[in-house]
Amino acid sequence: MKSQDTPFVGGPLDGRVLPVLLGLTGHPPKTYRVPVPDTAGGPPTVLVYRRVPAGPPGRFGLHPGWKYAYDPEGDRGGRLRWPWSKPRTGAGGTAHGDGPDATTG
Repeated sequence: MKSQDTPFVGGPLDGRVLPVLLGLTGHPPKTYRVPVPDTAGGPPTVLVYRRVPAGPPGRFGLHPGWKYAYDPEGDRGGRLRWPWSKPRTGAGGTAHGDGPDATTG
């Protein structure tokens, strides 16, 4: 399999460049999870990094590549988004516009 040296920004891996395996499309995965073992023997802590563009497009619209940015929350964006999927719930527990206080017009 092919790999690509990808920089990491933010978090404990800030400034490191690690080889990341590429998928079938030639891109690295959207999320990169790094398990860090606990020194006390407990469950490992998982660091989550999200794939972002490495910079603005070049002069001819060529893609500059990818880098990984640290995501301290690490729990959002973990499932496939299909057009027929239900929208995600907001902070109040209901989907946007589906609650009892939504206005009907």
